[in-house]
Amino acid sequence: MSEATDGAFPDGFTWGVATSSYQIEGAVREDGRGESIWDRFSHTPGRTVNGETGDIACDHYHRYRDDVALMRELNLGAYRFSVSWPRVLPDGRGRVNEAGLDFYDRLVDELLAAGIKPWVTLYCWDLPQALEDQGGWPGRSTVDAFTELVEAVTRRLGDRVRDYITVNEPFIMAYLGYGLGLHAPGRRDMTDALAAGHHALLAHGRALEVVRANVPGARAGITLSLAPTYPLDADREADHEAARRDDVLFNRWFLDPLFGRGYPDDLARITGGTMPQIRDGDLALIAAPGDFLGVNYYTPTYSSADPAISDSLPHPDPGVERTALNWPVEPGALTDLLARIQRDYAPRSILIAENGAAFDGDRVIDGRVADPRRTAYLAGHLRAVHDAIAVGSPVEGYFAWSALDNFEWAEGYGKRFGIVHVDYETQGRTIKDSGRYLARVATSNRLD
Repeated sequence: MSEATDGAFPDGFTWGVATSSYQIEGAVREDGRGESIWDRFSHTPGRTVNGETGDIACDHYHRYRDDVALMRELNLGAYRFSVSWPRVLPDGRGRVNEAGLDFYDRLVDELLAAGIKPWVTLYCWDLPQALEDQGGWPGRSTVDAFTELVEAVTRRLGDRVRDYITVNEPFIMAYLGYGLGLHAPGRRDMTDALAAGHHALLAHGRALEVVRANVPGARAGITLSLAPTYPLDADREADHEAARRDDVLFNRWFLDPLFGRGYPDDLARITGGTMPQIRDGDLALIAAPGDFLGVNYYTPTYSSADPAISDSLPHPDPGVERTALNWPVEPGALTDLLARIQRDYAPRSILIAENGAAFDGDRVIDGRVADPRRTAYLAGHLRAVHDAIAVGSPVEGYFAWSALDNFEWAEGYGKRFGIVHVDYETQGRTIKDSGRYLARVATSNRLD
């Protein structure tokens, strides 16, 4: 790649959008798909806003051709989607559901026919409920089950798909799902969370081996949710210490072992859990180099020695813009994050695998959705990526979150992240102004 100059991105820079299976596919009981932990969780009263579920979502399972046509209209070169584990292995392992793989066959062929490169995420949180019933991610056997999924997917799609993300956001899966109980499966045990995180990293290492064995020339890496941590009060040492603790929790928990440093010494103390058994060879497997590091960034963290303050998502500027999820909008923090990753870990390549924002007020008026705040969010963060590249960060691509408004996990359907508006009553799609903006940047390969 050439260096980014004068607002231009490097030659060959990848422009795309991202989604995940449970958030968009629907068809949860069709063609042999099994139950996932998100099916069980979302159907449990009180777990999601308004009791909403992904049963239908965006009906992408039936409407994928229309959605690919929208991506082509936006001149996007890549689409990152995740494979539904229970659609491929309804029982978590063992019997392969050929009808489930057929769907991804059709989707990949449709993408390639449209000139769009498929990027496959092998795991984005929809663990088969059958495996959760046997212990879930805190159990080491789930690593072996995941390896079966990777085998099935790469053997079916590997003749056409060369780019794979192994595990998406293991921190969110482990901490929110097993530690805090805010996401599926809804457990509240930090010892389980630490075990789940370790096994997700082992699953990543095993997946790298399988992808490389089955798909010669493939590229694969993991995607982490990362957030720079700053002291809320820069003049208060206790806030600096709080920021260091939050950095261990939000960032170093997964970055350190992935880059050969093992787990941070104080991780168990900070989480209040007990570290899992780490067997001989585990850390070496986890630290096997990926071809890229996927970075999902949305907002920074400002840390306070007062936990009640930190929990409120504080910011030193009371007038800072916030998204519909109350997340501060701070593009410069992304530049800081990328610089820190390069300084401390030096990955061979970085992919912005998710970046986007939910804002209230998206409405279709005369066939148009004006969303100036999301457009400004994207513009600011693309400038931040450009700035990072200019000083040496090896960013190779950018995937906006999300291709479509979708089921936003425990938040249900009220928080819209899409660059395409979805009318959930009719399933009608309307490209938003932010989508048109991203299309202009992707077409010109330079800041608009």
